[in-house]
Amino acid sequence: MPRPAPPRQAAQLTALKNHTRHLLTLTDEDIVLIRQLDCTEPGCPPVETVVAVLPPSGGTRRWTLHHPVDQITPDLLAAALAEPPTTSEGDEK
Repeated sequence: MPRPAPPRQAAQLTALKNHTRHLLTLTDEDIVLIRQLDCTEPGCPPVETVVAVLPPSGGTRRWTLHHPVDQITPDLLAAALAEPPTTSEGDEK
């Protein structure tokens, strides 16, 4: 089970989620998940942050930023979200 984010990181995650909602003009029904993960793949930075958007209709979109959460600025997030996402069409209901 994932551990809750420390208070400072929780505030950063909330701000990043709100900025994601604004940049992508999401509705309240769209779910935004942001997770900082250890990356174990060869050539991958040791930490990456994944932003995922799950609309109610299905079809998850994901962006990976090769930075820890506390280093992601609004400009860095905007640049990442301007790139095409990885999609999961099989997530549809």
